[in-house]
This record gives sequence, C-alpha cells and structure tokens, in this order.
Amino acid sequence: MSYPRTARSWRRTTPPYPLSIVQSTETLPETLGASDVVIRIHAVSLNYRDIAMLREGGYPAPVDAGGICASDAAGEVVALGSEATKFRIGDRVAPTINQPARTGEGHEIGSTVLGGDGAGVLTEYAVFNKEYLVKLPSHLSWKEASTITVAGVTAWTALNRLQRLSEGSTALLQGKHSMFALKICLAAGIRPIVTSSSEDKLQKLRQLDARIGLINYKSHPDVGAEVLQLTDGEGVDYVLNNIGVSSIPTDIQVLRKRDGRIALIGFLNGFEASWPPSLLSTLMFKEAHIAGILGGSQADFEDLAAFLAEKKVSLESLVDRTFSFEDAGAAFDYLSSGEHVGKVIIKL
Repeated sequence: MSYPRTARSWRRTTPPYPLSIVQSTETLPETLGASDVVIRIHAVSLNYRDIAMLREGGYPAPVDAGGICASDAAGEVVALGSEATKFRIGDRVAPTINQPARTGEGHEIGSTVLGGDGAGVLTEYAVFNKEYLVKLPSHLSWKEASTITVAGVTAWTALNRLQRLSEGSTALLQGKHSMFALKICLAAGIRPIVTSSSEDKLQKLRQLDARIGLINYKSHPDVGAEVLQLTDGEGVDYVLNNIGVSSIPTDIQVLRKRDGRIALIGFLNGFEASWPPSLLSTLMFKEAHIAGILGGSQADFEDLAAFLAEKKVSLESLVDRTFSFEDAGAAFDYLSSGEHVGKVIIKL
C-alpha cells in the first residue's frame, strides 16, 4: 500500500497567547528509514492537555512552538521500512505518548512526548519508529481505539502500577480521565466512585452501571465526608487525582487506614495549593503511597491492550461527540466548554 507525499495536519499557532490551531500541509518522506512505519490516522481523541497548551502557563512541560496537536490516535499501517518486520500492511496500531519510554524504568524518563515537545497525531498520515507502536485490540472501532494512548494508559498505569488490580477494591476517580478508569474498574471488579459538578453528567453515569458511586461536589462540597459515607467509613483503596495538588488533603482523608494509593495524573485546578507540607506526614501513619503518573510506557500500553482484548471491553460509551477533520477547531472549542461527558473525537 502506498502513501501520499503530503498530508494535512492541524498545528498550534505561535505566541502571543492565547494560541489557536491552524491547518497545515506536511511533506512525507519519499524514502523510509529501516525502522520507519507510515500510519494512516483514522481517528484522534482529544485530551485536556491539548487545550491547556494553548494558554500561557497552562501546561507544565515543554511544548514545541507551532507543533502538530494531540497525542491520542488510532491508525492503519500503510508502509514499512525494511526492518519493521513485526508489523504488516493493514495492522491497526497506535503510537505511545512517551518515546522512548518502553518499560517505564527511570533511565527512559525525559523522553519526547507526542503533541507536546514532539510532533502530534492530528494529521492524515504520520511516520513513527517501529519501536513506539502498539497493536490495537481488534474488537474496537477506530473511535474507541483512539482513546487509549493517554486517557486509557494513564488510567491503567495509575491503577495497575501502584498495586496490581484487586477485585473488590474501591477507587475514587476525579476529573477527565475518570471515564476510561471507570471502564477499567468495572471490568476488573473494582467499585468506582466518580465526582462531578454536573448533575446531568452524573445522571448519565447512573444509567451506565448501578455499581458506580456518584458525588456532586457542587451540592456536596465535602467530598471526603461523602466518600466515607459511601464506603461505610472504610475509605478507598485508590485515588486517581486529575484535579491537581489542591485536592491532596481530601485524597489522603479518604484513603483506607492502611496501604491506600494516590496517583497524581493531572492538573485541572492548576498548580497552587494552600495546605501545609506537614500534611504529608499523614501518609506515614496510613502507610499510604502517592505517585506521579505521566502517561505510562509502551509496556503499560501493551498490558492494557491485552486486558481490553481479553475482557472484550467496549469503549463506545466513552465517546461523547465526534467531529470531522475539517471541524477540528470546533472540537477544541467543545472540549474547552467543559460540556462533554466522555471523549471528544476527530474522525478522519
């Protein structure tokens, strides 16, 4: 299968802020390197980080000025370098966000991040090194599969790397990664508790599965008390914190008495907090753990793909709204509005 010499993409503008996105034309290589794999992108899933990068100081890591947007995509192999022998034309694949974080070991951290300091995936065709691609579960649609790279692998890594998934556990899920984490929890027999300020969003989750615990933090601002009530005072085994450092006091409060786990995976409320550092000593008395999670490694991605395939997990309910490639700007605006319940998809 051949590929064109040019491809349309969407790039961030350069400062001044706030940035916007503009359509661009990319030139694809006429000759492939031995390890190159050309992917035709079929669907792209947006994340909060994609709009955070458009605001001055909105994203706490290096960002390529004018770079191609987005990190989550599902695509089809259309051309291969001579050494890319583990793939075949037509394979369904997705790139890993952290390159070259293959195992998650410390010496690999500090890698290039898709859609940040590295080129993103909001483009018709892209070229990747064979080492940074993962085969996708065959039962998922392009739209479903496009949600895995960041939202899926982050949630999986947060639950799975801190402590092996344990049936009968309870997890508090905060923020925009919570929908994918919700799917993982339900498939693994973990009871999820989800927070939101929107009663409409909570009502939709209520219809999804009766096992889900729901907290409206607008009408019930003492989230800690609500979590303890839902768990009969026991607390939760896991907290997936996508809010940021400001909610750590509540996270510690709701952990069970021993060996609870907090995963810091986002920064929806920014980077400031007013609580005293001495609060962290509570972790010692609870024998609790807190860890930062940055997307996960290729090994984490492969483990999640195997889990989704084994359990035949459907991700269709994660998709909130789909936009065409030409309407990518509207997709970014919709994500910025905060009206979405699940993932915002751009279909190519």
